[in-house]
Amino acid sequence: MVIDFATAFLILLLSIVIDLIITDPSPNTPWTLRYRLHPTVLMGKLAQRLETLLRNPDSPRVEKFNGVILVLVVVASFVIPTYFILKFIKDFLGIVPYIIVSAFILKMTICIKLETDWAYGVSEALQKEDLVEARKYAHFSRRDPSKLNSSQISSSVIESMAENLVDFRLSPLFYYGIFGVVGAVAYRAINTLDGVVGFKDPEHINIGWFSATLDTVVNYIPTRITALLIILASKILGEDYEIAWKIALRDRKNVPSRNHGWTMAAMAGALNVRLEKPGHYVIYNEGRMPSHLDIMRALKIRNAVIILFIVLVVTPLLYLSTVVFRF
Repeated sequence: MVIDFATAFLILLLSIVIDLIITDPSPNTPWTLRYRLHPTVLMGKLAQRLETLLRNPDSPRVEKFNGVILVLVVVASFVIPTYFILKFIKDFLGIVPYIIVSAFILKMTICIKLETDWAYGVSEALQKEDLVEARKYAHFSRRDPSKLNSSQISSSVIESMAENLVDFRLSPLFYYGIFGVVGAVAYRAINTLDGVVGFKDPEHINIGWFSATLDTVVNYIPTRITALLIILASKILGEDYEIAWKIALRDRKNVPSRNHGWTMAAMAGALNVRLEKPGHYVIYNEGRMPSHLDIMRALKIRNAVIILFIVLVVTPLLYLSTVVFRF
């Protein structure tokens, strides 16, 4: 489905504007219709249902093969309809409806405004020393918030921002730059599958191996670009870019994820703070304990990285895919 560079770039900008105006539904309100019908939620529900059907605990080899089928079915269930819906709109309704619908679909693969609101919310709660309110935001990093202190909450939010910068912002845009809207949708399905079944516990080690491996592969390049841009953004914003580079190289392996350690360690170094998931890992052990002020500093770095990524990475990719290769 060939489109020109201007159209592709307009879809990108419009999707971000839509996200900043119409924020994503909060997982704190899972009963709302907006939340239940969000494509990412639907992807997760489909993955959970198929996982139950494809389980075969008596044969790890069969269950691993079924894990491949799980990925193919979930990805195809969203990519194929997206392609044909957009093709129909472009061919029969015209370019304007195509741009609008494409932008809305692309917006569904990214999440900027919700995290921004949450960052302000938890920072304000910590400033008021309201730990009960602040702990409502710590679950973003998949940890029990009930016993976290102020610094640990700040750490969890900063870690989430560094991790989600790839998963919910830059990787979808990266694959949009190469493959268009269907590329962003495919990425969102893969990343969602990893969040549903991509665990190493006995229950998921076989059925989820392909989801986890594929997620690692598709995030490999975007993650490393993001770490470099965190360092560049730190330089631009007057943060400690030299320590960001040093800690990214030194502490990236402290995190179990092959990818997320890069961005989390770079962010820790840029802010000169110690990031810790109690009982699991510590990044920049000699750094000071983070506070609510560091959440706001991390947010500024995140915003700068998004802008840099669009200018330095996504825009050139869009030009190559629409002008040079005409995908």
